[in-house]
Amino acid sequence: MTRFNTQLVHGLPVNDNTTGAVNPPIYNSSTYAFESVESMPRWDYARSGNPTRDFLERQIAQLEHGTRGFAFASGLAAIHAVLSIFKPGDRIVVGSNVYGGTYSQFNEHFTRWGLVSQPVDTNDYEALEAAISGVGVAGDEDGASEPAKAVYFETLTNPLLQVNDVAAIARIAHKYGAIVIVDNTFVTPYLQQPLDLGADIVLHSATKYLAGHSDVIAGLAVVRDDKLGERVYYAQNRLGGILPPAESDSVRRGIQTLGLRIERQQSNAVAIANWLLDNPLVATVHYPGVEGGRQPGDTEKGLKGFGGVLGFEVVKGIDPAEILDNLHLFRLAVSLGAVESLAELPCRMTHFELPREERLKVGITDELIRLSIGIEDVNDLIEDLDQAFAVAAKAAQPQLAETVQ
Repeated sequence: MTRFNTQLVHGLPVNDNTTGAVNPPIYNSSTYAFESVESMPRWDYARSGNPTRDFLERQIAQLEHGTRGFAFASGLAAIHAVLSIFKPGDRIVVGSNVYGGTYSQFNEHFTRWGLVSQPVDTNDYEALEAAISGVGVAGDEDGASEPAKAVYFETLTNPLLQVNDVAAIARIAHKYGAIVIVDNTFVTPYLQQPLDLGADIVLHSATKYLAGHSDVIAGLAVVRDDKLGERVYYAQNRLGGILPPAESDSVRRGIQTLGLRIERQQSNAVAIANWLLDNPLVATVHYPGVEGGRQPGDTEKGLKGFGGVLGFEVVKGIDPAEILDNLHLFRLAVSLGAVESLAELPCRMTHFELPREERLKVGITDELIRLSIGIEDVNDLIEDLDQAFAVAAKAAQPQLAETVQ
């Protein structure tokens, strides 16, 4: 039995060739020959299965301690496939703070299917249990409805980095027979394996930490049992949002250095979060890995670390766009988890799909900046932030002087 860091490098063999190649081949074939009409080949058509994709799917299942993995053309394609296993009229309880694309799928696409989503603060266990159980939900005359079919949330919320307790949420959900679906993108199996804590399905935007180099779009899903696996595979195969072979290999290559990258990204994030906490132009820091960056009630909750993403809000009078437009090392771009550092304005970029009133309800203010910390020298990153803050402060005079006073 190999350990986690060895599994990152080697994965599980697919036994697809006898060449002795150290790395799995990239199979670009769309179809595979049958030995005879009566034969049942392992691979027949690439939408249904491909050796390169199979390697990645087996590896992510191994890393997440699941029974089966699935690779998709994007993170949203993975989410779409998983949500499509439900039927019209099913109700899903959704964490009130989720990625904008996820919010859009629930509230724009799947509502047309008749899927019902109900937002709830997943750290308010009383409200969560009421929502999952159906108590107080519009339905029967007594104010109750059938229990929810599933609960969906992110390990760390995006972009406020609130910690969700997978084990506690799973206990409540399973009490009422609900499936637990966890987006584990922000921490990866290196920092937490939600299936071990009671989750039923784990999702990843593999575009982020797993691939790690801003060069591929991909999504992954892992299930804890074969029954769920059959339902997700049907959606993958019949909807057809599969990850092509070359992209599958790019994610596999990225996974090999996942542990090394996250360790550097996380240590850099801690240093930058502490620097921001000491900055008089910063009102609030959102990063649970440092004192002063945690929200009330935040603890590790099964996490081995908090990754390399953080958020912060500038004081009134400072225009966050002035900071973002004057960064040099940080790239002004959406996404996260790559070797290079990125910065973005959630209200205008990653979370623009949410109406402003909905953003403000969950704490995504117009002053909030999100940083994805890379593997560069942390002193260079801090110096870049420092000079951008200086430009923004100069532009804010004299309004800033009034704010500080």
